Amino acid sequence: MASVLITGANRGIGLEFVRQLAGKTDGNWKHIFAGCRSPDKAESLKKLAISHPTVRVVELDISNDATLEAAMEQVSSVVGQHGLNVLINNAGIYNTEPLEKVDREMLQNFFNINATSPLIVTQKFLPLLKQGAAQSKVPGFSLHRGAILNVTTGYASLEGNTSGGIYAYRASKAALNMMTKSLSVDLQHDRILAVALDPGWVQTDMGGSYAPLTVEDCVSRLLKVMESLTEMQNGRVVSLKGKIVPF
Repeated sequence: MASVLITGANRGIGLEFVRQLAGKTDGNWKHIFAGCRSPDKAESLKKLAISHPTVRVVELDISNDATLEAAMEQVSSVVGQHGLNVLINNAGIYNTEPLEKVDREMLQNFFNINATSPLIVTQKFLPLLKQGAAQSKVPGFSLHRGAILNVTTGYASLEGNTSGGIYAYRASKAALNMMTKSLSVDLQHDRILAVALDPGWVQTDMGGSYAPLTVEDCVSRLLKVMESLTEMQNGRVVSLKGKIVPF
């Protein structure tokens, strides 16, 4: 049985990941760690944890190294020698400010949250991920052996950018994609997958009510894609349909 840590788990796609993983009856998920900045305010997440013993709420602010250290120690105390199998870097921010309103502070903030912080989170939890992959009896590259899954966006595709704009969001997620690629190379020996997942346009606080995808449908489809991941998708951006998205 595997263990997973999800960042930004208090709402939207992160919360739905927790809900659907906790609701699975196949017994594959022993520990589901739901990370969020303010557990006391995460009412929906706390209710899930009460009704599902596999769910543990963890205080985790991806831009605060002190909470990362504490979260890592908390996760380690639970998983022990079995380590951690999956890290889903889901937390992020979005806006559509035009070129005239882009400034240095905005860009730095987006890069910090959408690119720098996921890499630092990965760095902090990497010893547990390596331990989980080494202890796993699952052969080859697989979600249940070891995986770092970074939630990205189609807006980050250089080839797909035909409309311009959305500078901070596009650029920070493009940086995340490149970090994903480097992780896939560096961790190949450990047989830990590093894949960027494009969830599409989803009805969340970030995506808005006009988005064509419900969060339930999005996560259901993402989980199917995640289960099918192999070495062939390592280091790539993968869509809801399991297709490779051009960088």
